[in-house]
Amino acid sequence: MKDIFGKHSRRYDAWYENNKFAYLSELEAIKRFLPKTGKGLEIGVGTGRFAGPLGIKWGIDPSEKVLKIARERGVRVRKSHGEKLPFRNNTFDHVVSIVTLSFVRSPARVIQEAERVLKRNGKIIIGIVPRESFLGKNYLKKRGLFYKAANLLTPEEVKDFLKASGFEDISFCQTIFVLPSKMRSVHKVSEGYARGGFVVIRAKKHDKGQKTSSDDLYRREKHERPD
Repeated sequence: MKDIFGKHSRRYDAWYENNKFAYLSELEAIKRFLPKTGKGLEIGVGTGRFAGPLGIKWGIDPSEKVLKIARERGVRVRKSHGEKLPFRNNTFDHVVSIVTLSFVRSPARVIQEAERVLKRNGKIIIGIVPRESFLGKNYLKKRGLFYKAANLLTPEEVKDFLKASGFEDISFCQTIFVLPSKMRSVHKVSEGYARGGFVVIRAKKHDKGQKTSSDDLYRREKHERPD
């Protein structure tokens, strides 16, 4: 996929200022599920709009241009794809991915990698714009600069990916109930995913870990362990 976010990094980052109530609503939904302590990683950190205010120390993204902005927001970043994380097994307490799964080649592989780098009982927190939501349909219809390249997912599809990678205790919450351009306040966060234009999914890595040959599958010549 072309580096559309890097090419238009300032325009992408400005969206959060121009749609501040949607952005703040998304932050509140993520906070609902984000652990208050522990070492965190954001997959697809972009310009650091989420990792920075959420206190997530580490982030990865394939675009150097957006990583430059994330660094300015205090995030320790690595240039990498979500399908091949440059970290050792059992490194992080929680992994966050906000909308990123709709812009990667293999959402299932990204979730597998998240499972690998998570410690036992670690949490994964995933934010999506559901394909069948009013907002997802609007984005797909408009075919705007960023979402014309998106492969939007449904909450059930994400749930299936999580189960296949050995995650359990899957929960959902939702926010944003009108188009971002029409929002005049921060929206409340509620359980479920039937109505929201932004849905957050949380799951826990099984305390026994995944029973696969993941060490062989994801072995690297050199791992980077964050301090």
